[in-house]
Amino acid sequence: MRSNIGLSVEQCESVVAILNALLADEYLLYTKTRNYHWNVVGPQFHDLHKFFETQYNELNEIVDQVAERSRSLGGKALGTMAEFLNHTRLKELTGHSLDARDMIANLLADHEALICQLRLDLETCTEQYHDAGTTDFLTGLMEQHEKMGWMLRAFLEAK
Repeated sequence: MRSNIGLSVEQCESVVAILNALLADEYLLYTKTRNYHWNVVGPQFHDLHKFFETQYNELNEIVDQVAERSRSLGGKALGTMAEFLNHTRLKELTGHSLDARDMIANLLADHEALICQLRLDLETCTEQYHDAGTTDFLTGLMEQHEKMGWMLRAFLEAK
């Protein structure tokens, strides 16, 4: 049954497409963070192992929220690895063995890329599709990524 929430079918479909690209990005970042949690080594192992766990748990919540936002607009959320890899705007690193500092720098770059993309998506949802709910939702996600990025940046600034 189609919802009656003040947005046209076309507006909802367009916003769901934005959300599904974001879902793919978030899932890739979640997977990458989880991979680094499992594979980090070195003198800061314990701290980084716990830190990555905290971040992937936050990303897991974000993934669920993005999928549910798509569903609340009447769309279908992506749900397979193939779909995520086909729709993500982030880059997967396969076959790379990174040291802890490179892991952190890679995650930071992804968070910053997501923040920049979220700024564009916010503008599109507001100006083109007039979807205040998704705009507010994306603003909250952007703030979460800004905080996660700050924490990663703090690790890189330590001497």
